Amino acid sequence: MQTIQIISYIVLALYVLPLCYITIYCLLQFQLLVKYRRNKKLEVETPILNGKRPFVTIQLPIYNEQYVVNRLIDNITQLNYPKERFEIHVLDDSTDETVELVAAKVREYEKKGFNIQHIRRTDRTGYKAGALKDAMQYAKGEFIAIFDADFLPKSSFLIDTMAHFQNPEVGVVQTRWEHLNQDYSILTELQAFQLNVHFTIEQRGRMAGNYLLQFNGTAGVWRRDTIDSAGGWEADTLTEDLDLSYRAQLKGWEIVYLEDIVSPAELPVEINGLKSQQFRWMKGGAETAKKMLPTIWKSKLALNQKIHASVHLLGSSVFLCVFCIGVFSVPLAFLIGGMDISLNYFWVFLISLLAIIQVYYVANVGKAWPKESRLKMLIKFIFLFPIFLSLSMGLSLHNSIAVIQGLIGKKSAFIRTPKFNIKKITDKLSTQSYIQKKISKTTILEGLLAVYFILGLVGSIYAESYSFVLFHALLALGYSTIFILSIKHLSIKS
Repeated sequence: MQTIQIISYIVLALYVLPLCYITIYCLLQFQLLVKYRRNKKLEVETPILNGKRPFVTIQLPIYNEQYVVNRLIDNITQLNYPKERFEIHVLDDSTDETVELVAAKVREYEKKGFNIQHIRRTDRTGYKAGALKDAMQYAKGEFIAIFDADFLPKSSFLIDTMAHFQNPEVGVVQTRWEHLNQDYSILTELQAFQLNVHFTIEQRGRMAGNYLLQFNGTAGVWRRDTIDSAGGWEADTLTEDLDLSYRAQLKGWEIVYLEDIVSPAELPVEINGLKSQQFRWMKGGAETAKKMLPTIWKSKLALNQKIHASVHLLGSSVFLCVFCIGVFSVPLAFLIGGMDISLNYFWVFLISLLAIIQVYYVANVGKAWPKESRLKMLIKFIFLFPIFLSLSMGLSLHNSIAVIQGLIGKKSAFIRTPKFNIKKITDKLSTQSYIQKKISKTTILEGLLAVYFILGLVGSIYAESYSFVLFHALLALGYSTIFILSIKHLSIKS
């Protein structure tokens, strides 16, 4: 009997400790919301770009992007900026027909008088970071604008961003991502739902609180001196953008985030592409945390800046906590009845749920969503939020593996997220290349976890642990959905 009690309290601890971490994380997110709302009331006028236009190098790092590379180059040439004051460098590491497509486009625009180059490497050493680093030797610009293959910046992008560099302390200007295909499916809708939080509350809130924020890898501009003084692009993490952002700010440079300047881009439309993107972001975040946190805590930053920087860099570890509380909630549903603990104490953790609901509501309904009637947006939010929670739980195994690999230093290739020029619900994915065809071990485990949580749901009802019923239902739905979509999208024709 004593052994069972010991096991029960161990399981309880393994459930409660990650729950405490998630609660703290959510409360700090809520603090960013408070900073965000106060800052919105104190907005100042956007500066106007006066005098001569600075020379800008526009870098377009691509790898096997046959479906979107033509529209990318066409779009960049439409920027409302003097043609003689910018150059376009297509950093092409492709191994397929993308190479020929780019070469043809470059020839087309060279004939039209554009300063455009097709830059190729003999190998992909360092992946995107390596391409950006190697291309610096060709860049003549005082400023470097970067766009991934699926981005379509507005024609006023350079005028809007360059004005902020009139402040000599500004090293980076980042714009907000908008979503070309948010309405394509529930999967793209949910991705936008999450990204909208980062590109409103998190980025603007960190800037308002004088905390460290980040360049998001694309849709932004760097002062070249900032890149050089911070040590340049490094390929020792999968999130070279986050890494360089922190190194630059520790050197004293400022990052300006422009919430109202949007850069539309395409969201992944199939689950395996989304999972590869999530893996890169989660693992890269953990790698950057491991690399930068010692330096941050030794720096002269204020304590609140160090705390927020730590939570920011360790944000991916939330998925590890979600995975732990999910796994241990099933045995806890059976063991809790024999413990001298009231479940009423667990209601205190609802504060984190209420906080994060408010954060997501303001980011989406209050800012990012196209304006409709308040009632319609509220109904949409009430529908999407629990589905978002469920699928986030379903991704927790996949993302936890990425976090663990990042923290222990296991290296892996930079797997880019394929894009297919899909914007409308009538666009079809059935004839596209770049689709993963092999079922992964993680997907098999996700299927087994779906069964585990279905049994946990039945068991929690049987054990009359009704406090766990909704949680297990969301976990079962999330893992089942991720597993089914992962299998379904493997069978797409190419």
